[in-house]
Amino acid sequence: QVQLIESGGGLVQAGGSLRLSCAASGRTLNNYAMGWFRQAPGKEREFVAAISSGGATKDYADSAQGRFTISRGSAKNTVYLQMNSLKPEDTAVYYCAGRTGPISRYEYNYWGQGTQVTVSS
Repeated sequence: QVQLIESGGGLVQAGGSLRLSCAASGRTLNNYAMGWFRQAPGKEREFVAAISSGGATKDYADSAQGRFTISRGSAKNTVYLQMNSLKPEDTAVYYCAGRTGPISRYEYNYWGQGTQVTVSS
């Protein structure tokens, strides 16, 4: 099965930007719909963004709309989450996920280990 590895997290000031990357080991991601989720301490996992296998369709949570952009790399082995205008409430562990079905906010099959994003005020 595919292995997903997130990177790009870190500490950023409010109003700043980060770009998260999700890389697949051993295979490309062109046949998978991909999503980004996050989980803050004491809260349940939250949907952030998703992209279809072909990249033509994108879906964003209300909290991400207008600030975050999900995209697929040209090499087809990487998915990105560009995060702009970051707020302290964006602080969470961010997870990359994949599924073999259509774009969805639920029921992902493969998950990365997460990368920490901390936004200071």
